[in-house]
Amino acid sequence: MSSRFQSFDSIAVSGVQGLSPYQPGKPESELKREFGLEKITKLASNENPLGNSAKVVQAVSQTLSRVTRYPDGAGFELKSSLAKRHGVDINTITLGSGSSEVIELVARVFVAPGDEVVFSQHAFAMYPIITQAVGGQAVEVPACEWGHDLKAISAAITEKTRIVFIANPNNPTGTWLGRDALQRFLAEVPEQVVVVIDEAYFEYAAEASTGADGYPDATQWLEAFPNLVVTRTFSKAFGLAGLRVGYSLSSPVIADLMNRIRPPFNVNTPAQVAALATLDDPDYLQQSLDINTAGMLQLTQGFKDLGLKYIPSITNFVSVEVGDNARVVYDALLRRGVIVRPVANYGMPRHLRVSIGTEQENRHFLTALTAVLSHLIESNR
Repeated sequence: MSSRFQSFDSIAVSGVQGLSPYQPGKPESELKREFGLEKITKLASNENPLGNSAKVVQAVSQTLSRVTRYPDGAGFELKSSLAKRHGVDINTITLGSGSSEVIELVARVFVAPGDEVVFSQHAFAMYPIITQAVGGQAVEVPACEWGHDLKAISAAITEKTRIVFIANPNNPTGTWLGRDALQRFLAEVPEQVVVVIDEAYFEYAAEASTGADGYPDATQWLEAFPNLVVTRTFSKAFGLAGLRVGYSLSSPVIADLMNRIRPPFNVNTPAQVAALATLDDPDYLQQSLDINTAGMLQLTQGFKDLGLKYIPSITNFVSVEVGDNARVVYDALLRRGVIVRPVANYGMPRHLRVSIGTEQENRHFLTALTAVLSHLIESNR
């Protein structure tokens, strides 16, 4: 049987054909196999280094006898707890498998082929990927001092614009927008344009922010701006990256539209139970924030001692400039058992993004970085 069919790539939708997959941090198991290492310090994926909450472990273990049953598709208990926490109606909440899925739902609801989606240079890599996958046109606005240029973003909005993504704080730069500037921006955006404020690092930012025009809680503006969607996640400060659970807050109308296309049972039972347990464990959250504060000081002081520039951050990571040899430094760190994140794909070829770890993990990284940079200096003499 003959056929002139050439490739499945040729019949994939045009937006997907030109995509490159999202690149996660290098797994520890892969590095162990590759170099035969035993001690690995992974500071690549902005994970919580504290370990599991004891309440989460207990709660999840009690669900294992029920995994033959589908989870609560509506996530009623989790949504009720979140509604109480934020002081909102339960109908404003949409649950997702991580906040990245909720972001995708927004795009699928509002973006048709040819529509425009606006976001900043150096912003989260999933924004252009999701946009292109649904056939939209990605409009990347140049950054200002590594952060969002709100005036330029506002000027980039056209009649074709359907969504504006604002990451606050931003990944991978760690930069953030103050309360007054962001509120003024929201007031300028046309009411038919949906603004998604991605607050994946909210807990860290709220802890670190200072000043009169400090870091805002965008959920407080939902009534004032019906076109606003705020996304949050349990993957960072709450320590549930492996279970994948996030959510958004929006007007009931937008939430209803998103829930119409939300996959059934998209947040599994252990994830829902774990999220409920960690919401009921403020001591774990505070300990996570305290470790992060100390770790940020440890790393930034280490960078200063090495004469390295870094981008000030209020997240659980910091991007440090190591020069034109950033990829060489990254590879050399791998050989010393340290995994960080190269960010050339974000338009930052001279930087490495480093997640905050425990005191011991941070020390291992700084020791390895010092040795790698010293070796490079000697090699170039």
